Amino acid sequence: MFEELIPVVERFEEIEARLASPEVAASPAAFRELLKEHHRLSPLVEAYRAFCDEKRQIAEAEAILSDPDADEDLRQLAAEEAAEGRERLGTVGDTIRTLLLPRDENDSRNVIMEIRAGTGGEEAALFASDLYRMYRMYADSMGLTLELLDYNETELGGFREVSFRITGEGCYARFKFESGVHRVQRVPVTESQGRIQTSAVTVAVLPEAEEVEIDIPQTDVVIESMKSSGAGGQHINKTESAVRLLHIPTGIVVFCQTQRSQLQNREAAMRMLRTKLYDQKRQELDDQRAADRKRQVGSGDRSEKIRTYNFPQGRITDHRIGLSVYTLDAFMNGNIGAMIDALIQADTAEKMKKQEL
Repeated sequence: MFEELIPVVERFEEIEARLASPEVAASPAAFRELLKEHHRLSPLVEAYRAFCDEKRQIAEAEAILSDPDADEDLRQLAAEEAAEGRERLGTVGDTIRTLLLPRDENDSRNVIMEIRAGTGGEEAALFASDLYRMYRMYADSMGLTLELLDYNETELGGFREVSFRITGEGCYARFKFESGVHRVQRVPVTESQGRIQTSAVTVAVLPEAEEVEIDIPQTDVVIESMKSSGAGGQHINKTESAVRLLHIPTGIVVFCQTQRSQLQNREAAMRMLRTKLYDQKRQELDDQRAADRKRQVGSGDRSEKIRTYNFPQGRITDHRIGLSVYTLDAFMNGNIGAMIDALIQADTAEKMKKQEL
């Protein structure tokens, strides 16, 4: 069982040896790639080694049980060890099966997220601001770094749209299930009669492209500088630090104004453009697998309603897995980890079910 993992262990041991070699240490790029592969294989190799250890201990216990000359107390101890070992073996085996499931190649990437107010006018914009705050607090709690890239603010402090970058280990794996339509039901601050209004906000989660993956010729991009707008102190509106990029072949436009220098805004805008082009390329591949993706939790279809936030009832419901929790205040303060874990578990269970078919 799991004999196919022997070459994986051999590759892991080869990587460990190469990481210790002076040649690899002298090449930061090669060292980084090997370290990334080592990190990816490590949980699987550790689980396989634990599986082999359990099998060896069970075999030793069964050898004692089959020995007619063995002491009765020793035989009883061996029987208990064999039974406990088989239970542990089953648990480790399940872990290995989970680790062998097809992985999203983007899971380890940083993300660029975009939140846009949909139906609901000012109330939708205010909820977009609430979601941005929620993700910022969650990122802080996970030790991730959030960088605001661009925003379009309303007079009441809401966001018509806001884009930001989150960096850190496994960002896309944690945030990818947030992509879709988020619906809110509550009494708007602008409502004098106390009537509940339903509004919607769309969230897009894009795995960040690396510079080496998306080559953008300079001739394909029109770069414009302009004065920043919105709140921001004396620096705003006095220098042309904001940057607008137009990608001629696709018509994609990105804008960045949150950094203090034009160079910083240009670098941030280019990251956004690469990510949008990478996402476009990824979506084209996804469309070819649309029928399969519809069966998966968090398919990434941004037109679907994925979650409802019902403020009068203090309830959040994720419609993809039918899970409702009644901790809305804590949820909006960034305590969304349990919901994300439930979505990951449901996705894993669905993949395991498909693997068994």
